[in-house]
Amino acid sequence: MNGVELAFVLLGAVAVGSGVLVVTTTRVVHAALWLAVSLGAVAGLFLLLTAELMAWVQVLIYVGAVVVLVLFALMLTRAPIGPVPGAPVARVVLAGAIAAATAAVLVGGGLTAMGSEEIDLEAIDVGTGRAIGAALFTAWVLPFEVLSVLLLAALVGAIVLSRGRGREDRS
Repeated sequence: MNGVELAFVLLGAVAVGSGVLVVTTTRVVHAALWLAVSLGAVAGLFLLLTAELMAWVQVLIYVGAVVVLVLFALMLTRAPIGPVPGAPVARVVLAGAIAAATAAVLVGGGLTAMGSEEIDLEAIDVGTGRAIGAALFTAWVLPFEVLSVLLLAALVGAIVLSRGRGREDRS
């Protein structure tokens, strides 16, 4: 095992470990911060896969914007940020079973799809600005635009919800 493979395993462990902490912590703000750690580790994985542009997109959009948006939404909606009372045991068991089944399907699908095939990342044009730009502005234009409208609607909805609560408190 060389240094890159070791770094990949360590970053993967950090991503999975912080992902587990996101869903098991009792404080919402701590969950958002663990989410930032998990997404940062995924950005490191992109760097190791020589997808520098995807790593920067991961850092700027997901770590920078999404986590800040979650924290901003928590402040605007005045959601409880302290410990959340424990969920019923039946719900925890059901959520764990669904998570395990989803993980099994994803891992099984990935192993079945790849088989024993190896991909030489240096021989193909993956993760570069030119390759992503060509894909984004040819085959992925419509999903990209739909996603931008969805994010805009979410932002407008958050503003409307925050203003509605402010008016109720004044009366």
